[in-house]
Amino acid sequence: MLPVDPALYALFLATMAVMAVTPGPANIFSIATGVRAGPQAALLGVVGMNAANLVWIAAAALGLSALVHAFPLAFRMIAIVGGLYVAWLGAKALWAAWRDKVAPLEAGRGADLSSAFRDGFAVQLSNPKAIIFFTAVLPPFVDPARPAVPQLALLGATMILMDSIAMSGYGLAGGALSTALRQERARRLFSATVGVLLLVAAALILLRD
Repeated sequence: MLPVDPALYALFLATMAVMAVTPGPANIFSIATGVRAGPQAALLGVVGMNAANLVWIAAAALGLSALVHAFPLAFRMIAIVGGLYVAWLGAKALWAAWRDKVAPLEAGRGADLSSAFRDGFAVQLSNPKAIIFFTAVLPPFVDPARPAVPQLALLGATMILMDSIAMSGYGLAGGALSTALRQERARRLFSATVGVLLLVAAALILLRD
């Protein structure tokens, strides 16, 4: 027997599928990381973002919606700090393209891999889309007549699976593009593109109330 109502779960699957594939800070970060550092770094970024999702799931189990309403400024500060961090990543990529200091993919891969998990975690922890999901979208799918923890575990696992598929798809698409970046001019162009994508993601984080 499912810990959630089957009809409600089917509706959750449809809702989650739409949210997972909709472009947002997480998916933009995935494709930008894939373009900049290749598919392996993109997948590590996805792992980092899902680690942040686990934090949000635990917070949801502890009553995240009530915490957001009790301490709105604290959650807004998390989003601001994360948005500024993503903006810094974008500005750094643009600066490298402008200054003609974009290293070939093979030369820069080690540093990119070491930071991909951390950057992904920071992006998703500050992602307004994640906060909205756990405070506004998820609660209606939790049946108060059933135990809450098993429901949250199943819904959270479903969200992570569907998010992983979507994020990985975006990231691998960016990684496929990165394999073609052998000429320095192409690397500079894509570094600039990555910078713009990350700045768009930062704007989505900072401007979302």
